[in-house]
Amino acid sequence: MQKSELVSSTDWSAKLWLVSCCAFTSMASMRICDAMLPALAQEFTASAGEAARAISAFALAYGLLQLFYGPLGDRYGKVRVIGMTTLACTVGSALAAASTRLEWLVASRALSGAAAAGIIPLAMAWIGDSVRYEDRQAVLAQLLGATVFGMIAGQWAGGLLADILGWRSAFVALAVIFAASGALLVVRGVSEPVQRNSSQIGLLQGIRSVVGSRWPKIVLMVTAIEGALAISALAFIPSDLHLRFGLSMPAAGGLVALYGVGGLAYARTARQMLRRWGEAGLARIGGVGTAVAFGTMAATPNWYFVPPACFLAGFGFYALHNTLQTNATQMAPWARGTAVSLFACSLFLGQSVGVLGAAWVVDRFAAPAVFSISALGLLILGFSLSVLIGKRVHP
Repeated sequence: MQKSELVSSTDWSAKLWLVSCCAFTSMASMRICDAMLPALAQEFTASAGEAARAISAFALAYGLLQLFYGPLGDRYGKVRVIGMTTLACTVGSALAAASTRLEWLVASRALSGAAAAGIIPLAMAWIGDSVRYEDRQAVLAQLLGATVFGMIAGQWAGGLLADILGWRSAFVALAVIFAASGALLVVRGVSEPVQRNSSQIGLLQGIRSVVGSRWPKIVLMVTAIEGALAISALAFIPSDLHLRFGLSMPAAGGLVALYGVGGLAYARTARQMLRRWGEAGLARIGGVGTAVAFGTMAATPNWYFVPPACFLAGFGFYALHNTLQTNATQMAPWARGTAVSLFACSLFLGQSVGVLGAAWVVDRFAAPAVFSISALGLLILGFSLSVLIGKRVHP
């Protein structure tokens, strides 16, 4: 497979590795508190719900700051901005490790979330700038693998380090990795050319230029629906396993981690699958995979069927999501940072609305009803996206 001269260069490969490292650590930081909530509650003499503000503060800041970084990356260079935001995450993690009060920890996590918002979307946009479209989905799958591995590592390492060395050690480890990868990337980003042609485009003008045509609107709408259907179902799998089958919450959480393993399996096979089935085929595979997985979770009489279903759900979701990522990087090449930030905002908004709607369904019916809705919706969504991609002129 032929690639552009930029992609084949040693310097670009080094940047890709560093950018992937930053993406890995940002996702690990997002999930690091999940398994350490009991330790945080004990440390600060708080309830688990109060300690969970350390998670919600990161997520809220992460979602609100998405649109800020897109135009910033377009104007000053995406690698440069990723490096600086990674260094800012170092500060947030160090402050979290030094927290003596829960309020201090929550504020530190909010700072980390606000900074981390500028890493993964700009990394996608930078790949869009650097890699020709035919090769882009395979390269984005490598980045996707780093983020999924970061999610798994964060959930696992948070609890492990909290048990062995204390919860502060987890934030110290994050700070060290953030500092090293951020500093190296800043040095690499000094030579990155600045896109002066987009420097005069403000936030509102950039948004208008992205959504001014039909295809970006379709991509953003499908992304929001995908987030609403897939993430809402995922959020209620552990509690459903606990209530329906009597599994402990740690065991249920361990089974759900297979969702991430399925994502890693997709990332390893994405290039071969793309060659064989193309974008439209991957969208269909994603729709069918998630439909079978969540349908199985809704109807299964025994928890033994859940582990392979979680693996298949992760594989299918990332096949569908990676296809949307690739199209998002081509929505507006003249303002790619803004375009990908809009993509991330659509996903975040869809997740938020979907979880609220799923909670309403669970309260009135049960979690299997949410799984059934998600299965049917994702099947329709995957095939619809496949048809739309097939009808679209190649970018």
